[in-house]
Amino acid sequence: MPQLLITGFDPFGGETVNPAWEAVKRLPDAIGGWTLHKLEIPTVFADASRAVIAEAQRIKPDAVICVGQAGGRAAVTPEMVGINLRYGRIADNAGCAPQDEPVVPGAPTAYLATLPVRAMAEAVSAAGIPAAVSYSAGAFVCNDVLYSVLHHFDGTGVRSGFIHVPFLPEQAKPGVPSMPLDDIVRALEICIQTL
Repeated sequence: MPQLLITGFDPFGGETVNPAWEAVKRLPDAIGGWTLHKLEIPTVFADASRAVIAEAQRIKPDAVICVGQAGGRAAVTPEMVGINLRYGRIADNAGCAPQDEPVVPGAPTAYLATLPVRAMAEAVSAAGIPAAVSYSAGAFVCNDVLYSVLHHFDGTGVRSGFIHVPFLPEQAKPGVPSMPLDDIVRALEICIQTL
């Protein structure tokens, strides 16, 4: 069976829960012919991508999907592009807040995800769960991981990318979009089935 490494972040920014890891850890161990390897990663610049790449070197996956929280978004949003930029509007969990630094000095400005991003968003939408393609993963740790993983696997057969998910209802302040955990889990299952 093909091997999938799927990751989710620990809580950050004062939150006590991260919907990314909560959803990832609830996924079954096999979906659509894929064997899943689940990994919680720290919301820390560079450390998160190092953890993903180290685990990938251990298990030799055929695909890598990293999942992160995008508070304020109302939909599950597979990311189309990672950019070579770090910017911390807030500090990460190690207290770092880089200001417009490259993820990988001298590397390309951006990489396109090698997952079937549009097909994923369309399949999730077709199941009645809000979804859309995103063209900006921001410049915080989520993008840091997306760019680093795409850079690491560039030119290989390993497909990789990133999916942002909304807040859980218990996280969202009044008027802020959220999504039930069951819907996020189902959306991730559908994304994996499109691989």
